[in-house]
Amino acid sequence: MSESSIQPASPSDKADRPFDIVLYGATGFTGGLVAEYLMRNLPEGGSWAVAGRNRTKLDALVARLASEMPDVPAPGVVVADTEDARSLVEMALSARVVITTVGPYLEHGEPLVAACAEVGTDYVDLTGEPEFVDRMYLEHNDAAVASGARIVHACGFDSVPHDMGVFYTMKHVPEGVPAVVYGAVHADARFSGGTFHSAIGQFARLREAAKTAARRRQKEGRVAGRRIKSVTGKPHHDSALGRWLVPLPTIDPQVILRSAAALDSYGPDFTYSHYASVGSPVTAVAGIVGVGALAAGSQVGPIRSQILKRIDRGAGPSESRRARSSFDVTFVALSGGRRVVTRVSGGDPGYTETSMMLAESALCLAFDDLPTLSGQLTTAQAMGDALLERVQRGGLTFEVLSS
Repeated sequence: MSESSIQPASPSDKADRPFDIVLYGATGFTGGLVAEYLMRNLPEGGSWAVAGRNRTKLDALVARLASEMPDVPAPGVVVADTEDARSLVEMALSARVVITTVGPYLEHGEPLVAACAEVGTDYVDLTGEPEFVDRMYLEHNDAAVASGARIVHACGFDSVPHDMGVFYTMKHVPEGVPAVVYGAVHADARFSGGTFHSAIGQFARLREAAKTAARRRQKEGRVAGRRIKSVTGKPHHDSALGRWLVPLPTIDPQVILRSAAALDSYGPDFTYSHYASVGSPVTAVAGIVGVGALAAGSQVGPIRSQILKRIDRGAGPSESRRARSSFDVTFVALSGGRRVVTRVSGGDPGYTETSMMLAESALCLAFDDLPTLSGQLTTAQAMGDALLERVQRGGLTFEVLSS
């Protein structure tokens, strides 16, 4: 059968696939954490598999999981390679949901998105790369809508705490009135080498990313009858939070705005700003200078290569270091004359919580009763309350500080 002759799967066909979830990139550091989480938390009767290009490493992973959890059925094994499009299609056809931890996604991600969009397989990843997300929308959203696939990017620290945090916050503000919301992120953790490599890659492609974003805006158009916008604030001291806030140029505001555009519950006029939260003006200035230096250095090939050599994209911190790590995101919403403050908090954001959030996103798509949607979706849009409940059970805390 040629790839062009493969037909999208109906819901009944998808139910007959051998695996509920396939984890691609399982032998990497983050992939291994996701595998351990799935091994412990897959519902009874569920089926899953680990996937990658090296059968020997996959078999070793399965053997380790089986030895650590002998009372739990071991996962299956699927061999697939990003360089072999046919193998990705076959992998997608074997699963109802595919998880991928293989990044940077601009380099390695598109073939798997294309395969899942073609055959109607739901897809989740860890990307924090705006250009990748926009390109996948332009190239594969229409196919995913036609096939019934749900393509959900940014299912780790980028951007579940932020997207679901605003989703949670909007439940506590007056309905049907304008809302101005800002989020302030604080983390005490070591972030992944993969995240660092992705960030440097994005800095090196700022012009290309801007052009791709403009193409997406043109294709999407404006939200009819509602106003959704982002405001890039200025560094300042927030007296209410007692912290210095610095604008944070991540993918999170984009995800939040897309959720706001898709969900009428965010009101007729929604504005969002996104910040890093730091304790002193010295730290704020150092952060601004450091990011600026990385962005400038990333524009020069030799300098970019030297920067990337300093951090191994596949390495991660020890379990003890992860146990000492934490994060919180505080949201302030001004709406209908009220001021609501909420917070999302958890442990190690880059690895422990990210692997939980990614796995729970896949479990949610595979097993929960969700809205009938397809195409490229955000976590709040695709999974909403079901994912909110899952990540709280997984260990994140969502709380109202004042209202």
